[in-house]
Parts: sequence; C-alpha cells; structure tokens
Amino acid sequence: MNKATRFQDLIVWQKAHQFVLNVYRITQLLPKEEIFGISSQLRRAAISIAANIVEGFRKRGKNDKMKFLNIAQASADECAYFLILIQDLNYAQTQELAHQLDEVSRMLQGYLNAISKS
Repeated sequence: MNKATRFQDLIVWQKAHQFVLNVYRITQLLPKEEIFGISSQLRRAAISIAANIVEGFRKRGKNDKMKFLNIAQASADECAYFLILIQDLNYAQTQELAHQLDEVSRMLQGYLNAISKS
C-alpha cells in the first residue's frame, strides 16, 4: 500500500468528500423553513468530517492526528442523527446517505486503528 502524500490520496477523505456533496444535494430538497435548521446543521457536520480528516492528515504527532479523526467521528455521529431526523420527518429518503456515512465511519475507525498501532 502506498503512503498518502496528500490528503486527497486518502480514500476515507474521498468518500467523506463525496458524502458532503450528496448532503448538499439532499438538503436542497428540504423545506425552505429548514435552511437555518436541519439543512445548515447537517451541512456543517458533514463538512466537519472531511475537514477534520484533512487537518489530522498534516499533523505530525500521533495524538494530534487521532484527536482530529475523533472529531471527524463525532461529526459523523451527528450526521447520522440528522439523517434519521430527515427520514422520520418524511422530508427525504436517507438510506443511501446513511449507507455512505456508515462506510466513512468504518473507514475512519480503521484509519484511527492503524495510526494508534503505528
């Protein structure tokens, strides 16, 4: 396996970025009264996943890297809740996004495990 030299090389970041793009697409379908509610919160949390992967990538210390990846995990959990809420409010179908998010979460955990063992 080749060592990533840029954050864009990380498959977990690529998947997280695709998740963000899909979140933007689905939030455009939400009712207008949710622009400053669920829509804004979900977008921020989704962006936080990818952004914290990026920030952690450049950190040199293991603990610093793990801190940012843990923040990304927490943001993923926050997104999971918003997807449940959107589904339960019958605003949109979120199963596919939830599946994408689950994949990102599992990859984040794998990345964290690899860093902790290094």
